[in-house]
Amino acid sequence: MVLNDCLAPIGRLGMAVVLLLAYPLFKVIYNLYFHPLANVPGPPSWSASRFPFVWALLKGTIVHDIEKLHRRYGPILRIAPDEVTFSKPEAWTDIFQIHPDHQQFLKDPIWWKRQPGQPDSLLSAINPESHARIRRLLTPAFTPRALRAQEPIVQRYVSLLIERLHERVSEAEDGKGVEIDIAPWFNYTTFDIFGDLGFGESFNCLQHSRYHPWIALLFNSVKAASFVAAARFYPLVEFLLMKCVPPSLKKMQMDHYQQIVDKVQRRLNWELERPDIMSHVINKNGEIGLPIGEINATFMILTTAGSETTATVLCGTLNYLVTYPDKLAILVEEVRKTFHSGDEITLEAVRNLPYLNAVISEGLRLCPPVPWMLPRRVPVGGDTVCGTWLPGGTPVSLQVYSLNRDPAYFHSASSFLPERWLSEASTDPNSPFFHDERRAVQPFSVGPRACMGQHIAWAEMRLVLTKLLWTFDFEAIEGKKLKWEELRTFLLVEKKPLEVRMKLRSISG
Repeated sequence: MVLNDCLAPIGRLGMAVVLLLAYPLFKVIYNLYFHPLANVPGPPSWSASRFPFVWALLKGTIVHDIEKLHRRYGPILRIAPDEVTFSKPEAWTDIFQIHPDHQQFLKDPIWWKRQPGQPDSLLSAINPESHARIRRLLTPAFTPRALRAQEPIVQRYVSLLIERLHERVSEAEDGKGVEIDIAPWFNYTTFDIFGDLGFGESFNCLQHSRYHPWIALLFNSVKAASFVAAARFYPLVEFLLMKCVPPSLKKMQMDHYQQIVDKVQRRLNWELERPDIMSHVINKNGEIGLPIGEINATFMILTTAGSETTATVLCGTLNYLVTYPDKLAILVEEVRKTFHSGDEITLEAVRNLPYLNAVISEGLRLCPPVPWMLPRRVPVGGDTVCGTWLPGGTPVSLQVYSLNRDPAYFHSASSFLPERWLSEASTDPNSPFFHDERRAVQPFSVGPRACMGQHIAWAEMRLVLTKLLWTFDFEAIEGKKLKWEELRTFLLVEKKPLEVRMKLRSISG
């Protein structure tokens, strides 16, 4: 009897251990065969556990891994036990647009919620009313009318870019040009432009031909954000991760944020005679229309969203142009026949160059600055996406990179062919691009959260490419060609050096 009493606790402990060990197996079986998403196509390993998704996210290969899975399993893909992603044009409407008698798909807090104790920003505001309140105040700063008033600022920094590059190219003595990694120069330009438009002061990257320390730290923080998001799928891991952050790293993060706070504060204390983005936050009485915390957080986000993304597309587009010299030659001819001097190159003058617009559209297709539209949540009660009913709370996302390169929607989908965007491609039934799903390419998203800055992004891309090609000749360097398809993604694209050979334009050009 005494022996039985002694063994009883051991038996209960053993049973607990067995149940603990068996739980993961039961969970896998449930996910594969009994989960509400069990009928959605996808690889068994990803459907059974969140781990393959997290591993791909941490490696930076998630965009390419999911593209391969889409090609195998189709445009509707289960990428985790409770998550579905899409590579269909209809997903833009079903997920991101607002429909009568349907609830809105809200941002997934796993990805979008603000850090504890931090204010909401334009990006992190999950509540539609909060987002609309912030957006309503900022929208006038990004209209075509506002852009016309901002043109002198944009022109100043693009001209400075040309001047700095001209200095380096002029150093070549053999007439063969110089080899330059042009990728950082695009970042210098776009960050300087936004610094002036947003805060009334540049980051001075072009002035000093190097990154401002704030921007250099920004690139590492974007990668770190992927790790933070991965940890949120495992609350205990997130808790331990937050506890293990060293004080020095916390201080670095605060210093990073404080630099934007200081820029905002200086701008609020200035009276500028020219309009900028911040001028729309301040009313006629000098009062700010948002809580100061929301302004700081929003302008920190806008600095990245308004700069890094545009630089990514410029980098990718020029990379494809030098890789496809026949397409580069067509664009150079259009630019140099249209303009007889650099002074003629204005935002209005470059707006309607057909081949330039086609080149940028193709660059946006193949090099989307945001390759993966992060998840929204299916509203309570469930809803249908691309003909598939999903239960409420299901995270759903759209794979831009996969969709834009899908042979089912684009002729020669992986090739850089700007001709697919010319008007005759959509009107001539004999064109190989006649059946291309051009509406599938939505680089600035759609719906109430579509990018406000698309007008200025287009203006910057047109002006930078036009002035570069009017001034310089470019060509690829054998053995140093950048393969865009091999770049990793940590929320944003991790760019590598784009080394090109540059020289002053030939007289015949």
